[in-house]
Amino acid sequence: MASENKRVIIVTGASAGIGRATSVHLSEIFPSSSHPEQLVLILVGRRQEELQKTADLLRNGTISEIAAGDATNEEFVNSLEKTIKEKYGRLDLVFNNAGVNYKSEGGFEDQDMTLFRQVLDINIMGAVLFTKLAFNIMKDQSPQGGRIINNGSISATAPRPNNTSYTVSKHAITGLTRSTSLDGRKYNITCSQIDIGNASTDMASYVSAGSVQADGSIKKEPTMSVDNVAKTVGFIAGLGKEVDILSLEILASGMPFIGRG
Repeated sequence: MASENKRVIIVTGASAGIGRATSVHLSEIFPSSSHPEQLVLILVGRRQEELQKTADLLRNGTISEIAAGDATNEEFVNSLEKTIKEKYGRLDLVFNNAGVNYKSEGGFEDQDMTLFRQVLDINIMGAVLFTKLAFNIMKDQSPQGGRIINNGSISATAPRPNNTSYTVSKHAITGLTRSTSLDGRKYNITCSQIDIGNASTDMASYVSAGSVQADGSIKKEPTMSVDNVAKTVGFIAGLGKEVDILSLEILASGMPFIGRG
């Protein structure tokens, strides 16, 4: 059952974009001289076929576990927790990456509250449930502890126009990160938040075509490859347990963030 010779990592939203790129990068850098354990990647997402495509890209003999399901469904998450405990007996890292965006074409008063709630449920509760899963496993394993990385956004600091649901959700992720960092101390669990700006994904494709600015103008914004985010997650994942990075911003060079508004 227990596998001290394995490094077990969960990536949510692993079917595309940042999640897929991160999964592939992790499979390229582990095992290593400082982390010789065989890597086990648990790929979480809604789309079975796309998760399999991610699994097919993994390197270095990485063991992949495909967990297709709804990250906001507590029964699904609890079942996955049980599977990890029984099969591997440990969990070293969770990358809470699953997320969606709903960008209203109108003002705040025109936003669809059903879609608004959906964003909050996926972006916040998905991360909450997988953080709970991590605590339940990491606090009882030997050696105790582990690492959680949350996919935040620069929207946690500076919102975009007509993007309230996403902004609210990412502010909540900041609260979750800080609370996790505090409450995880007694279990040697650290928590980091990566605030990402303009990574080139399907969800953020509109910014390169032209995004509404605070003054109402439309401006094409620079983007960066998702590989940069993947390498950042890999860097944090490779740090020793004595190191905690609370927050980190990574953004496309030249994007209108500093001074936004």
